[in-house]
Amino acid sequence: MNLDWNKIEEMLEKVQKAPRYTGGEMNTAIKAWDQAELHYGFCFPDTYEVGMSHLGMKILYGLVNQQSDMLCERFFMPWQDMKELMEAGNIPLFSMESRHALSDFDMIGFTLQYEMSYTNILAMMDLGGVHLRGTDRTREEPIVVAGGPCAFNPEPLADFIDAFMIGDGEEVTLDVCRTILEWKKSGEPRENCLRNLAKIRGVYVPSLYTVTYRDDQMVESVTPCCPDVPERVLKCIVTDLDKAYYPMDIPVPYTEIVHDRIMLEIMRGCTRGCRFCQAGMLYRPVRERSIRRLLELAASLEKTTGYEEISLSSLSSGDYTCLAELIRELIRRFQKEHVSISLPSLRLDSILKESLEETQKERKTSLTFAPEAGTQRLRDVINKGITEEDLIEKVTDAFSGGWSAVKLYFMIGLPTETYEDLDGIVDLARKVSRCYFSLPKDKRAKGFRVTVSASSFVPKPFTPFQWASQDTQEVLIAKQHYLKEKLREVKGVVFNYHESRTSYLEAVFARGDRRLCAVLEEAYRQGCYLDSWSEFFDYDKWMEAFRTCGLSPEFYAFRERTRDEVLPWDHIDSGITKAFLWHEKEKGDEALVTPDCRGGCNGCGLNRYEGVCQYAHVRRV
Repeated sequence: MNLDWNKIEEMLEKVQKAPRYTGGEMNTAIKAWDQAELHYGFCFPDTYEVGMSHLGMKILYGLVNQQSDMLCERFFMPWQDMKELMEAGNIPLFSMESRHALSDFDMIGFTLQYEMSYTNILAMMDLGGVHLRGTDRTREEPIVVAGGPCAFNPEPLADFIDAFMIGDGEEVTLDVCRTILEWKKSGEPRENCLRNLAKIRGVYVPSLYTVTYRDDQMVESVTPCCPDVPERVLKCIVTDLDKAYYPMDIPVPYTEIVHDRIMLEIMRGCTRGCRFCQAGMLYRPVRERSIRRLLELAASLEKTTGYEEISLSSLSSGDYTCLAELIRELIRRFQKEHVSISLPSLRLDSILKESLEETQKERKTSLTFAPEAGTQRLRDVINKGITEEDLIEKVTDAFSGGWSAVKLYFMIGLPTETYEDLDGIVDLARKVSRCYFSLPKDKRAKGFRVTVSASSFVPKPFTPFQWASQDTQEVLIAKQHYLKEKLREVKGVVFNYHESRTSYLEAVFARGDRRLCAVLEEAYRQGCYLDSWSEFFDYDKWMEAFRTCGLSPEFYAFRERTRDEVLPWDHIDSGITKAFLWHEKEKGDEALVTPDCRGGCNGCGLNRYEGVCQYAHVRRV
């Protein structure tokens, strides 16, 4: 489609942040459109600032553009001002690189990071001239794929996405691209492409499965429609991160983004087994990158981007085997360039003191710790194997080492939580504050602040708490107000908490089934988009969409599941057995802790697959 560039230039003069749409950033891949056989539109269903901070997008963008016969271009969700101008001017959603319309691409891929971005997927397809429902698309329209953590329960998007990629994207993306390219050349019907995609490990094609429901509205079964489709779709797993593709350069934005720095993924997966944590279950097993490879990547990325901060990215960076050695070598190599090293997602029981002493050689960033719960009993329920002593020791080390800003992450509404557990959050915040003020005045760094953040518990698929109910909004709001009042009394503490209504809808779509597709489309038609942004979220429109479709959101969020219930995502295989997850749920009910599987296999099920799990000891559940 030929776009009116003059119109686009005129629109850019009227919007808040033109760099969201201009493209042309340093290190972008500009490839000749006509010389590529496959055109892949990578779609991040949120704003430019959020999408450009996402590491997965940078990995897949570079991976596809490495192929001589393919190109990958980026799309982001426009802000309201740009969206309205595009609609008024009949300008379709266009790519950052060549400004081709979304409908011009052979395939488009969405990353599913957050349930509240689902309406943005519909908005982007609609704005890009692509039919929302797969059954309405012609052969000339793009094949629509999706991946990411939310793809592990694909059902609420099943009517809109042609194929879901389950698991590590590096492992499956090129196979999907090659299959679509071969189909494109063949001239065969669209259905043939979908059948071929379903043969790839880790690819789920929802149109090739039938869902039936019981009289009580629960799922009865999800079964293949044809014999060559697997009953369960096993996720893809990258077994060696050193051999996996990682970009040596990344696009550098002209405007500020959420995470404006080098993100160095030091490892993938987590061995801790926190029972609320979906990522910790989905990204198993743990795979570490070698120091040699990380230093090679850091050197290249620092040279090609000019960033002055390197973030060591993983679910639990403090668990990286050679963390102190890695930090020491990074600081030594980049000392002249004054590049700082940040340590997100630190566990309290990690060996951090040496690492903290090393990172203070450059400018300090705030340290983040995640106790998650206020009492030891509740931390045992969720299998957060840490103690109050761990927190106090590490925070004392930080304050003594020159830090003054600490962030503490908690979750409220966890299974079995009481107000005594909420009092424990306040007590921990008070003790952290005392750690700082107990130091001599001349030893305290300026700018003391403790930020206590409380998110609302959302039961997620493939966790031991996938069967649990969520607290009602009334209960969550009462708990938020209780903490707000109690924390006012603690010196230097700032309290942040999440909107309970968005957490409610997040739970609905996290555990939803295919019937929610109708609700999602109805909400979009009523004007819902950019729902993760408070200024756009319209709860009343969402509730009206549920009423129109005759579905109850409470059925999905507030109902506790039984052991024998067929869950909407049971046909997806995360590698972890349902028996293991239920056993962990029962242990949580009794506040029993499961040890870190680095010390020996706990029998989650991944050891069924040769070459996947490095721990030899096996204990079956």
